[in-house]
Amino acid sequence: MSDWDAERYHRLSNPQLGWGRRVLERLAPEPNERILDLGCGTGRLTAELFAVIRDGLVVAADRSEAMIREASAQDFGRRGPHPIHSDRLSPRVQFVRADALHLPFVDTFDAVLSTATFHWILDHDLLFASVYRALVPGGRLVAQCGGAGNLARLLDRSDRVKARRRFAKYFDGWTDPWYFADIPSTIERLDRAGFTAIDVTLEPAPTTLPDRATYKEFLSTVCVREHIAQLPPAARPDFVEALATLSETDDPPYTLDYWRLNIQARKPAGVERAA
Repeated sequence: MSDWDAERYHRLSNPQLGWGRRVLERLAPEPNERILDLGCGTGRLTAELFAVIRDGLVVAADRSEAMIREASAQDFGRRGPHPIHSDRLSPRVQFVRADALHLPFVDTFDAVLSTATFHWILDHDLLFASVYRALVPGGRLVAQCGGAGNLARLLDRSDRVKARRRFAKYFDGWTDPWYFADIPSTIERLDRAGFTAIDVTLEPAPTTLPDRATYKEFLSTVCVREHIAQLPPAARPDFVEALATLSETDDPPYTLDYWRLNIQARKPAGVERAA
C-alpha cells in the first residue's frame, strides 16, 4: 500500500476522531493501565487516551512511517502531570512502527484500543490472534472499523469511474486494499482466536463534508488514496472531480455512506501467560 499523507490526514480526520472518542468512552481506561493504541494514525486520539492514564503507559503503534512520524511530533509531554523527559514526549507514551498481524508483544497490555484501522487489514484471523497474544489474561479489546456496506455507494461510483477509457488501463489487476467484515464472521473469528465476552455491532455513520473542495481533499487523502496512487499525477484531479460531480446528487451533497463495526472482546482471565 502507498503511505499516507499524514499532515493532511491529521487536519482532515475529524470524523475518525469523533468515532474514536466513542470507542475511548467504551474502553473506560483506568489511570494505571498499559494500553496499546493499535493503528494510532497521527495520534489525535492517542493524546486523549494519554491524558487519562496518569501512571499507566500508552504504546501507540502504526505500520505507516509517515503516521508514526506525525504522531510522535505532537506535544504529548505537556498534557500529563509528570515531568517531561524531552521537548515533546513523556516516558508514559511510546511510539512503535509495527505490523498488527505480527505484534512484537506477548502478555503485555491491559487493553488494546483501535479505531478506523482493522478494515485496512485483510487477514482478520491473524489480526485477532496477534491482538490476543499482546493482551494480558483478562485484558480487553475495544475497537471500531469500517464494516459490511461501508462506503458502498462511493466505491460503486469509483468502480464506474475506473472503467472510463481514460482511467481503465491504470487499474489492470486491481484488488481492493480493504476488508469490511460483517458481524457473524467477526464473532466467529474472535471466538476462534480465544476471546470471550464478545460483542459486535454494526451502525450507519453517514458523514457530510462541508463543501466540494473539502470533499475532494478528504477523498484523495482517505477514501480513494489507493486509487489515486495508481494514476499518473496529471489524471488524479480528474478522477476525484468525477467522484465529486457524482456526489452532487446526494441528499445532502458530499455525504459519505460510512458504516462502523464496533468490537468488544476479552482474553479470559484464567489462561496462563506465555512462558
